[in-house]
Amino acid sequence: MVKTKREFLKTSALALSGVAAAAPLIHSGAQGAEMTGILKKGVKFSMLKEPDLSTVDQFKLLKEVGFHGTELRTENNTDYKTYREAVDKSDFPVHGIVNSDKPDLETAVKFASDIGGDSVLYVARYDKKRPLMESWDETIAVIRKGLPAAEKHEVKILVENVWAGFLISALDMERYVDEINHPWFGAYYDVGNNVRWGVPQHWIEILGDRIGKLDIKEWDEKKHASEGLRQGFGSELGDGTIDWAAVRASIRKIGFKGWATAEVGGGDRERLAEISRRMDTVLGLV
Repeated sequence: MVKTKREFLKTSALALSGVAAAAPLIHSGAQGAEMTGILKKGVKFSMLKEPDLSTVDQFKLLKEVGFHGTELRTENNTDYKTYREAVDKSDFPVHGIVNSDKPDLETAVKFASDIGGDSVLYVARYDKKRPLMESWDETIAVIRKGLPAAEKHEVKILVENVWAGFLISALDMERYVDEINHPWFGAYYDVGNNVRWGVPQHWIEILGDRIGKLDIKEWDEKKHASEGLRQGFGSELGDGTIDWAAVRASIRKIGFKGWATAEVGGGDRERLAEISRRMDTVLGLV
């Protein structure tokens, strides 16, 4: 018997054992390790810019600077053996696959399962030249086509809130997830992406156990207002205007446990170590 979405999400929280030691604080004022045991700190593999290292050594680097896991992209499937070897030799997991808006969710789900991940990030696009509900129905059809594979491989398909002008309120996202109403589908909530239209902690409380994973980026309303729209993403984690204490409180309130993955400008070892330290601070992991 298939569990309801609510039953599944309440019983499938990720185990959080074996968390790597936290990196040092960036600055004073941290709230203590309030989220240790609640959040696992991820990073998009594409953020790492150390091309002279082998893939195994790249994975080891991410582990050494304090991350607990990474996400690959669907197109990395062509180098599956290389990444599988890196996971095994580094003991550093790939927790999910970023599929963007590619309609072939079955391939992404299979790749996630083979590499040891448990999610596929899907972007529901909005064709603004056509009626909104056509995009709504078409993207839902794409997801439903991929759900048998998701159920078979026990990999969640998670739709992300992006700047496509679609699913721009928490109520939109809530309705979208509930219309599909499947235990292997939910939301991949990006904390920074929605600030243009809403308040992160409010979204988190509305979406509740629909949230499968979190993406982490900053937003600076002052830069947005003075320098232009996309400059809102121009501040480092912790230096913008997101109320991270309120975000953490909402995460605790809904009982979320799982992955929070950085999606910001990357770089070399030093840069990734800095991102890791900043995540520790804003996410309450130190």
